[in-house]
Amino acid sequence: MDNLNSYKNHKDIELFEKIVKYDSKALEELYIRYSPLLFSLIKKIVKNKNDAENILLDVFTTVWKKIDLFDFKSGNVYTWLVFITRNKAVEFIKNTNQPFDDNYEDFYIMPLLDKNIDYLSLDSAMNAKAEISAALENLTEAQKYVLHLSFYEGYTLNEISEKLNIPIPTVRKKVQVALYQLKDNLLGE
Repeated sequence: MDNLNSYKNHKDIELFEKIVKYDSKALEELYIRYSPLLFSLIKKIVKNKNDAENILLDVFTTVWKKIDLFDFKSGNVYTWLVFITRNKAVEFIKNTNQPFDDNYEDFYIMPLLDKNIDYLSLDSAMNAKAEISAALENLTEAQKYVLHLSFYEGYTLNEISEKLNIPIPTVRKKVQVALYQLKDNLLGE
């Protein structure tokens, strides 16, 4: 068995290949690598530090239990982890008293990533952080708000429609325009 130091040089996908074989050292390295980023994301959604810490631990427990749901062909570890984390945090604030069973977790928590989604590594995401922040800052306040409601608060189009008192097709269009503008801003960077 490799010692933990040897895992530092492994790529994320290599850690996942070891986790699928129940290698706890690989999970430990993944935790070391990703916990600062994922904890920051959770804290943007769940304000209580203790709750955020529990959600972070739950994310890695879920990775351990549900690794077989990961698409190894895509290799998109970063995106998969970010969406599990976001989904767990959003479900926590929406259903604080409802426990997750496996079926609920498979349907609502586990991400189904589009096969055409671009690969993103932790390093490339961290290197692009400034550009992403600038691209977000160039959105209008309304665009930022609908994206915030959707991503960080987990509102559905119906819920955004009710909250803003505008028709669902208008909400859908606002979200699409905001995402296209964000993409254009990123490409412009």
